Amino acid sequence: MNIASYIDHTILKPTTTYIEIKKICEEALRYKFAAVCVPPPMIGKAREFLSASAGFADRSVSAGSGNHSIAGNAVSAVSVKVATVIGFPFGYSTIKAKLAEVEQAVGMADELDVVINLIALRNGDWSYLEEEMQAIAEAVHGYKGLARGNADVNGNADAHGRILKVIIESGILSDEEIIRCCEIYSRVGVDFLKTSTGYAEKGASVHAVQLMRLHLPPSIQIKASGGIRSYTFARQLIGAGADRLGCSASVEIVREEEGADKDPSAATKDGY
Repeated sequence: MNIASYIDHTILKPTTTYIEIKKICEEALRYKFAAVCVPPPMIGKAREFLSASAGFADRSVSAGSGNHSIAGNAVSAVSVKVATVIGFPFGYSTIKAKLAEVEQAVGMADELDVVINLIALRNGDWSYLEEEMQAIAEAVHGYKGLARGNADVNGNADAHGRILKVIIESGILSDEEIIRCCEIYSRVGVDFLKTSTGYAEKGASVHAVQLMRLHLPPSIQIKASGGIRSYTFARQLIGAGADRLGCSASVEIVREEEGADKDPSAATKDGY
């Protein structure tokens, strides 16, 4: 298993710096992670750092440097997606506020992870939840009037699409609420259902992923996130049906897979 290809390398803490964004972008290129997931104000910087690394690699290859690791990064820069979050981390922004965030993000980000309105869920207002995500899905999938991109097995949209991931905070929901979310967001036609923000008291679980997989159509993928800090747990989640993993301990997980000595410094404490 190439665990890196499942991972959204993530940093979402409110004190994130440009240096940290540059670091996770470099790590994403080195390990070939699926995406970097960054705060909305950092989308441009992430894109800039990824592009700069690709440009440097292209120049090195043209000069005949023979640096194969850099040459490999040139290819990786094309495949590493930039993801961001909407309504994060609590989800109780109004629909108009979330749509304004989407409008700002969709031109630069490949993938948008949107937190549902949990207040509406806990009050049984399922029609509001469907209306909310229908409006957001139209804004994301209809960006520049283009048809919705069809995600492939790795969650990569076509050249014109944007990926919409919906965060339901499964760790604090009942099984019945998770199943109802699966039903609603299947009708809306999102690309991924995602377990957690990482800021609630409970994150991803094998049970929640299994339940989601059982009640979602094959066209909707699953992203597990929240508390994934070991290769063993990551593999269990993938085995349960997860197609993508949101991690801040990504490098440590990959090193575990490679059989290298565990490096505690790779596991950050950024709440994800």
